[in-house]
This record gives sequence, structure tokens and C-alpha cells, in this order.
Amino acid sequence: MSEFRAQNGVPAEAASCHTALINGYTVEGHVPAGAITKLLQERPDAVGLALPGMPPDAPGMGGDEASWESQPVMLILNDGQMVPYEY
Repeated sequence: MSEFRAQNGVPAEAASCHTALINGYTVEGHVPAGAITKLLQERPDAVGLALPGMPPDAPGMGGDEASWESQPVMLILNDGQMVPYEY
């Protein structure tokens, strides 16, 4: 998986348990649906999104929907840097 992530622009510090390719973007981890929807609407020039690690209250991990949509999602820039993604 680490080779697949690297080939798709995901830096090691963004690694999580799942990697998806969605309409030209890489989505790493339990990224909330709201963040993915905004990404696909805005179509920034970037690799994609990441929710690094395995937060216990992330979508699919527990918590409730309110906690899911407040997760600290990062936008992975083309140079591998990550910046907070507001959604």
C-alpha cells in the first residue's frame, strides 16, 4: 500500500487505512463525505484529501455524524505539502 500511496501523491505522514481514487483525486483515510463533495465541486489543483491516522470518531469509526463532519481534513498539494481543508 505504501508504494500505491506514493505513486498517487500521498505523503507518508498522511497515511491511513484506506486509499481511494475519485475523479482524479486521491482520498486517504476516513475523509467525511462533505469534504469530498466540496473537493469535487471546487476541483482545486491538488492531489486530494487526507484524514491522517485513525481518529476514533471519524466516519465509520464511531462517534456521530456531527463529529464526522468536524474532522481535521488536510488538502494534499501537488508538492506533497498538506494544508488544512475547510469544508
